[in-house]
This record gives sequence, C-alpha cells and structure tokens, in this order.
Amino acid sequence: MKITQLTKAEEQVMQYLWDLEKAFLKDILEKFPEPKPHTNTISTILKVLKEKAFVDYNVFGRQHEYFPLVRREQYSGKSMKSLVKNYFEGSYRNAVSFLVEKNEISVEDLEMLLDEIKNKK
Repeated sequence: MKITQLTKAEEQVMQYLWDLEKAFLKDILEKFPEPKPHTNTISTILKVLKEKAFVDYNVFGRQHEYFPLVRREQYSGKSMKSLVKNYFEGSYRNAVSFLVEKNEISVEDLEMLLDEIKNKK
C-alpha cells in the first residue's frame, strides 16, 4: 500500500486519532489546544483522510466513530525516508551528523543507540 504525505493539519488529526485509537469527532476536537478549530474544519480533514485511506469509520446513528487504517509506525517510517531523501541526499549518515552538529542528539545518546543496535543483532 502506497502511503501519501499528509498536510500538517491532517497529520495533527492523525496523531490524536492514533492516541485515541478510535474516536468520535467531538473526542478528536477535545484533544486540540485552545483556540480549538471549528468542527467543520476537523470534519473536512477527516473526510480527506478517509479519501486518502488513512481512516475509516463505523456509523452509530448520525455519528461516525473514526479509527486509523494506517499505523503510526508505517507513516513515521515513510516520513523519515522522505525527509532523508529530500534534505540529506538520501543519506541517513548525513541526517544523524546534522542532528549531532545541531546538538539535537548528543554523542553519548548516539553511542547508546549504537550499543542497542549491536545488542539486537
């Protein structure tokens, strides 16, 4: 299944839905900080996410209970690949090097990650 890139607003709704696992529109809206977006805005985003095959829903009377069709791990993996490809010439080494240079990850954390990876093999 080909996973498309989401807009920032779509991604934010998906983050809330992944956290909730399944939710009605009002449940998703409650997760937003103040000032909350309009109900119609979230409803439209959910419609688009359904069209993109990211969510589906069960009908309860006049309400829809939404649930994700794409797992967070699937989307984050795709996003990471796209980020590395578009900004770091496809090199994960360049991406990690950038994080170290910008003090986003310490050398100690990087060494711990390497140890974890080695221990998994």
